[in-house]
Amino acid sequence: MDANGVDFMVLSCVSACIQGISDPATAESMAISVNNQLAAQIYNESAHPNITGRFGAFAALSMHNASAAAVELRRAVQELGFLGALVNDYQQSGNDNGNYGIYTLLYFYQPEYDVFWKTVTELDVPIYFHPRTNVAPISTLFYSQVPWLKTAAQEYAATLSNHVLGLCTNGVFDRFPTLKVIVGHMGERIPSDLARIDTALNEQRLNGMPMLLNVSSYFHTNIWETCSGSFNPSLLEFHRKEIGLERMLYSIDYPFIQMEVGKAFLDELEEGQVLTKEEMRQFTRETAIGLLKLNE
Repeated sequence: MDANGVDFMVLSCVSACIQGISDPATAESMAISVNNQLAAQIYNESAHPNITGRFGAFAALSMHNASAAAVELRRAVQELGFLGALVNDYQQSGNDNGNYGIYTLLYFYQPEYDVFWKTVTELDVPIYFHPRTNVAPISTLFYSQVPWLKTAAQEYAATLSNHVLGLCTNGVFDRFPTLKVIVGHMGERIPSDLARIDTALNEQRLNGMPMLLNVSSYFHTNIWETCSGSFNPSLLEFHRKEIGLERMLYSIDYPFIQMEVGKAFLDELEEGQVLTKEEMRQFTRETAIGLLKLNE
């Protein structure tokens, strides 16, 4: 962090972490354990005097039960000092014995999750949506003939973008207009195709789609994106025009992407005068401070 100009980092448990645990009781207890361990590591001043103040955390949550997830989020924020939570796409559930077990996949845009989203808005913290590797049946169905497309090349964005668009189209942001969601990897490609998405979804209103506005609007009011692992100045410029720089955050995606790669990207933005000094400060610092309430 010191060598690459990073003052503060938010830590989390990713891919698939608790979302990969099918048993509800095991998932719930593991989430509590993970959060306690993380809090002890980053906030114990006597044990870690050199890193106090340099790290924050997103809570891990079991999403089998929305009410239980809300309780653990509230504990993590109010008692452990966490800045929000990170979910790794859908929550797998059901019988996962063997490669072709019977799974239930839980997505968080159904009405039964409203109790969770209500708590999120009351706490006024963001939820980060992060990709995960798919359960075996989905992975086999889609990628058995093209295994090269697994993970970051295609699978992550394809799967997670469906979940994010599900939040939009199922009216989650309409029911909770102050909800804050963060999506990495340049918004999992959604802002790259907003015009087509909005046009196509507008035709779905006659088919009962409950979304009141359009996806573009939620990227101006509810959704932020990070550049994590997607360091393309031209793409940043395009997304800036589509959703505004104020909706974009610098992130590295460490340890999947090395810190030096992120620093090289910032140097490229500066040398190419893609962003002014004031805009660079907004992108790398000020927006995150405001969204995560780091000055409070």
